[in-house]
Amino acid sequence: MKSNKLRILLVLLTMHSFSYTQTNDCLKKMEYMFSKRGSNPIENGIHYHVIVSYTKPAGNVCYNGKVIVENGAITKIFTELEDGTFEELTKKFTNTKNEVPRFENGISELIVTENGLKIHVIFVDKLKPKAKAYKEAELPEDI
Repeated sequence: MKSNKLRILLVLLTMHSFSYTQTNDCLKKMEYMFSKRGSNPIENGIHYHVIVSYTKPAGNVCYNGKVIVENGAITKIFTELEDGTFEELTKKFTNTKNEVPRFENGISELIVTENGLKIHVIFVDKLKPKAKAYKEAELPEDI
């Protein structure tokens, strides 16, 4: 009887650890995609198609947003609400060096808000397109 309980417990723990390793971490996925494809330049202005990734203890959670970029730095961050409007995240935020946050290869450095949120901004529309694959030749059937 004890061995059956032990086996069931072992199976449940294995299933739990497997599901934990399969988490849907949007930031990690986007970091991987940008590392493979690269980013187009990010100009000054309003960027409407960004992802705001919040770092949580269980992983990253991503929301649609928009940002304002001035002089190569992020100056305002907005998160999109369900009704399509935007809410400004906060007026005070910096990178970990207490400077204005910058970005590299389509993703901002870690941004820390005045109330302790840790976020990244992902410039989704700046992701370079997937490389085209070669079309395989069709051989005649009578060879």
